[in-house]
Amino acid sequence: MNDEKGQIMNFSFSHLSESLMGRTLGPLSFRFFLQPIVGILLGMRAGFRDSENGRTPYLFAFFTEHATRQENLTSGWKDIRKLFILAITLDVVYQLIIFRWIYLGQALIIAIVLAVIPYTLTRGFSNRIHPRTQTK
Repeated sequence: MNDEKGQIMNFSFSHLSESLMGRTLGPLSFRFFLQPIVGILLGMRAGFRDSENGRTPYLFAFFTEHATRQENLTSGWKDIRKLFILAITLDVVYQLIIFRWIYLGQALIIAIVLAVIPYTLTRGFSNRIHPRTQTK
């Protein structure tokens, strides 16, 4: 019984990984370059804004400043929501073309990898490298 369950899990993981990797080729493959670039640009803009306002870098603040966590989430979502929705939409279109079915979980994974992660990492990094403005 355990061996059968392991084979099902192995099949599911291998199917998921093949399905996700197959997206890099074929229709709509441009999004694997375009969406992270847009996420990086949005993250840079937000990180520079954070630096100018004297805020702590994004991810560091998220994990250490519990009082501002909700504000940080709201700010991040406001910046990236259109790109995130576009990433999901493009993946759904890809799925309909290739699979003729929609796998919402896979679309969410792709949107997070292509949009949210580049934005989040870049926002914190650009805050650190941007010179802070001095207020008198």
